[in-house]
Amino acid sequence: MTGDIEQSSRVRFPGISPRAYEHPADRGALAVLRAVPAVAPIIKAVAAAFSERGERLVQVASSVRVGPKQYPDLHRLQNEVAATFDLDEAPELFVRHSPLVNAYTRGIDKPFIVLNSGLVERFDREELRFVIGHETGHAMSGHGLYNTILERLLNLQYALGWMPAGALAMRAVIAALYEWQRKTELSCDRAGLLACQDPQAALRVHLAYAGDIGGQVDIAAFLEQAKEYEGEDIRDSILKLMDNERRSHPLAVVRAAQLQRWAASEEYREILTGTYPRREDDHPTSNLTDDLKGAARSYKESASNSADPLIKTINDIGESVMGAASKVWSKVAPNGPAE
Repeated sequence: MTGDIEQSSRVRFPGISPRAYEHPADRGALAVLRAVPAVAPIIKAVAAAFSERGERLVQVASSVRVGPKQYPDLHRLQNEVAATFDLDEAPELFVRHSPLVNAYTRGIDKPFIVLNSGLVERFDREELRFVIGHETGHAMSGHGLYNTILERLLNLQYALGWMPAGALAMRAVIAALYEWQRKTELSCDRAGLLACQDPQAALRVHLAYAGDIGGQVDIAAFLEQAKEYEGEDIRDSILKLMDNERRSHPLAVVRAAQLQRWAASEEYREILTGTYPRREDDHPTSNLTDDLKGAARSYKESASNSADPLIKTINDIGESVMGAASKVWSKVAPNGPAE
């Protein structure tokens, strides 16, 4: 099988923290939420309407729960990915009947993963390892909680839609959450790569999401599309901004190009050699300044690498906001909330 790596040669990551793979903009936003003691109870209260138990029961009743006797190959992959990330327990895994090539993670207290049958049929073993690693990344980072908040706000927006001021304010919040959500997908693509450690397998998944059927897409030409998409025409910038406002996932060419750059980075190589943040060192208040600075650097690098004038402006704003937040936190941290 193309790109297959023997389990004995695949690196494992004892005690790895989600911060190791989280995109800086994702990590910065999560760090702010995690560091403020009052935020977590409020978020959980808003998310209370989400019936995690009910949604899991729906999967139990309508999907196949992966286990030793049901999809045993997927069960082995599920456990291998959990072992790679040094998890005591793998997230529960279901296969749902659907021709769409898709997967998702749900749940807050006990996240679970759902793979569509069309995806299972389409992907080989290492591609499936990437997908399961990606979804496990969502579970490890706790993205389910904040995605649930976005869903609740979308429902609330309809209730406030008749109020112009309320609708505009809600739209701004929702747009910001969508931007964060797109960054979580970049984070979890990195988690998927750490799980499979095969950049070509990851790229094949992105090609499939874009429309490749039976290996008919030229990789170099596909990645060239990402450069074309960046562009320099302000008219295209506005069109892209409008198109992306309500997207939960980055576009396929963008995801592929971003992940291939990370696969070639020193950061990825260092993780493979054992240099990465550990869960035992995760302290939200003490990590916040570094995470905010990392987010600001990410926006700055993104602006310098993009030819898109509007993207440059947006990234400049993101860099300024994260930089200012870091300075404020540095001043108040000594008297801030206890860890």
